[in-house]
Amino acid sequence: MESSRWLHIFGLLYIYRYLRLVVNLYLFWTVKPISIPDNPSLCPKDVTVILPTLDGEGKELERTVQSILKNEPKELILVTIDDNLHKAQALTASMPAADYGRIRCMSVKQANKRRQMARAIPEVTTEITVFADDDVDWPVRLLQRILAPFEQEKYGGVVTCQRLRRAENPSATERVWNFLGALYLERRNFDCAAMTKADGGMPCISGRTVGYRTKILQDVAFTSGFTDEKWGWGQYQLNADDDNFITRWLLSHGWENYMQYHRECEVQTTLENDSKFLKQCLRWARSNWRSNCTSLFNERHVWKHQPWSTYAVQLTTLSPPAIVGDLALWALLYLAVQDWAAQDANIAFYCFAGWMTFSKFIKLVTHFVRFPTDIFLWPVSVLFGWCHGFIKIHAFLTMTETTWGSRAGADADDEQRLIRQQDQIKTYDLTTYSNEKHYYEKIPPTHDFMITPAIAA
Repeated sequence: MESSRWLHIFGLLYIYRYLRLVVNLYLFWTVKPISIPDNPSLCPKDVTVILPTLDGEGKELERTVQSILKNEPKELILVTIDDNLHKAQALTASMPAADYGRIRCMSVKQANKRRQMARAIPEVTTEITVFADDDVDWPVRLLQRILAPFEQEKYGGVVTCQRLRRAENPSATERVWNFLGALYLERRNFDCAAMTKADGGMPCISGRTVGYRTKILQDVAFTSGFTDEKWGWGQYQLNADDDNFITRWLLSHGWENYMQYHRECEVQTTLENDSKFLKQCLRWARSNWRSNCTSLFNERHVWKHQPWSTYAVQLTTLSPPAIVGDLALWALLYLAVQDWAAQDANIAFYCFAGWMTFSKFIKLVTHFVRFPTDIFLWPVSVLFGWCHGFIKIHAFLTMTETTWGSRAGADADDEQRLIRQQDQIKTYDLTTYSNEKHYYEKIPPTHDFMITPAIAA
């Protein structure tokens, strides 16, 4: 094949791969948060926070609850499992908010985040519902920032900025793992902010902290789909990937999302700081495969309503691993310049090497501005990006696995996250009770759900 043909192929792959980076850089640097209005129609008292948790106790959970209560929501509903309900009650009973009935504890039989969320949703009486993980730390004005976009009726979900809470006095290896975790969140912030500016598409509305209109979550059709999602051409009932389901639901029902990229809407969270981080990456990669394939090939709403996000985010799931793409571009460039003068060929190689280095650095610059010494770890991020391709391939081959593998006790009921239809056990349908004030009294506490009244109410 003539070298000019190789150059054309190189150019096409180059444009496909880097056009999204150039455009997303512009989108990221020009996106602005929606300001808090002078006379807002919504305030923190219009918010109920739902906090699913497994252990129901611990300093991390206590810190999370305290930071949430400083934002003064109307109510915090903590949902754990039956075996740990007494621990959650003991933790919250000592807090001043319990004296005013602002905290309730509920439980479900098995550790499953969807069921925990679905257990609490019908209990919400406020206009806005916020979900939070049990390892986040909120700034004091976070709820005000989340509420600002909801002043516009078109927004059904509001996404927060997320950053890693760095370990204190980490060892050398812990610092490396922390660095990789921080960059994961940094890339996520970059993508979500850029997509907000483009067409509102989100790779996933992360449940670490996110706000929704309650009327969306309490819709009977939503409850039915959320508690009985089918996946794999109807072969499975999927009870994992709750945030991905809600992301797709909002799109398919005409709602828009907005990311509040602002320091006052920035939650701090924790990730694993050892080799368990790889298991987290594997779980996220499996979730991406399941959800993005559903979006692209089953529901297909993204093609029409979010074309840029489809190209810039969704299709990256189907793209070859980074190391394959890098090697392919270098091989094509080598073949394309075979007939060039040696000096011209060298210039082409140097320019492309410079551009590739820039492309692997620029999305992380906001992190290096805050932590300049981490720049010495930048080569680690490049190596990890190449190795992540193997995680991505393994995730594709094991999409039917839903284990966490990184948290003690989290996989005790893993078989309930992805159920083959012929093996499906009898479950209670929340739609039967969602519009009844005391529907939980109709559910035998020895089966799927248990609730306790508001502490000190």
